[in-house]
Amino acid sequence: MKKLAYFLTALILTGCSREFIESMYDIDYEPTNRFAKNLAQLPGQFQKDTAALDALINSFSGNIEKRWGSREIKVAGKSNYVKYIDNYLSRAEVDFQNGSIVIETVSPIDPKQHLKNAIITTLLTPDDPGNVDLFSSQDIKLEGRPFLYQQVVDQDNQPIQWSWRAQRFADYLIANKLKVKDVDFKKAYYVEIPLVENQVEIRSYQYADIVRRASNKYGIPEDLIYAIIKTESSFNPYAVSWANAYGLMQVVPKTAGRDVFKLVKNRSGEPTPEYLFNPENNIDTGTAYFYILKNRYLKDVTHPLTLEYTMISAYNGGTGGVLNTFNRNDRKRAMRDINSLQPNQVYWALTNKHPKAEARRYLEKVTKFKSDFNSGGI
Repeated sequence: MKKLAYFLTALILTGCSREFIESMYDIDYEPTNRFAKNLAQLPGQFQKDTAALDALINSFSGNIEKRWGSREIKVAGKSNYVKYIDNYLSRAEVDFQNGSIVIETVSPIDPKQHLKNAIITTLLTPDDPGNVDLFSSQDIKLEGRPFLYQQVVDQDNQPIQWSWRAQRFADYLIANKLKVKDVDFKKAYYVEIPLVENQVEIRSYQYADIVRRASNKYGIPEDLIYAIIKTESSFNPYAVSWANAYGLMQVVPKTAGRDVFKLVKNRSGEPTPEYLFNPENNIDTGTAYFYILKNRYLKDVTHPLTLEYTMISAYNGGTGGVLNTFNRNDRKRAMRDINSLQPNQVYWALTNKHPKAEARRYLEKVTKFKSDFNSGGI
């Protein structure tokens, strides 16, 4: 399906500059080349990829700004799902980090009916990212198990799987929870729905078999795979990022994806967005890249725990970033320094001295989530 593969060219945002987007979002340029192919830092590897960002900005739909105004532009990201329908008059945002859903419409004609349709569509959106175009207002074919099944309950505390229950809940929300706000000189009608408290665990359970298969296949611990997925996407299979990373483990096709195809699967080219939106393919590819880090790029790291710390850091900031933490000019000396330190000393260095702040935070997050998983709290 080409629509997801070409989302960068599918939409056009008018009247917005790079600076405007940067003021709205915490843009992180670093992941663009985070899956480093070489031990040495590539030219410009961690510089801002402004050309790519400009292309991304120009890909937005002018219809979003036209309908909602420049202050209300919302798009799908790593841990939030955003879908427009109804010729951009209605939209839903699922914020997985904060555990909330906002469904709203700016339709000037019969707004309650438009909102009801948007609520039903959101509740019954299928659990298949390949069938949902996040970057248009194209309708969604509502079939199969809903994406949010068991993560949302209705007024009777029941999960929503069928159309009749979704319609009944929509009527209840509009009758009892309807709110109105001003949006760009027009009225927006909206409702807010909380996700259930254990929504992260519910999503994580869906991928247990896939994670187990990938772990056994590549020799990467299950708890590490879970921790990476939670850090990268909060178990959101629709996740996309400004760095052109896709899916649960936020794989970048032209870097990590290309490496996995070449070095593990003996295939040419790189995975498509559709390929990476498939949870099985995504978890397999992300785990395979850890296999590459373990057995190729960081194979000289001797202590198992130190190796894990460096793998986690390299997944986010590149192998070059790991080595530069210890010695910027001599890769062999950097490796000797790593092996001369205790794991806790390596962890301290990577979380305090890594050249990039995002990579420092990343290792802390993953190790925390890994600990949470082992204590039953993921």
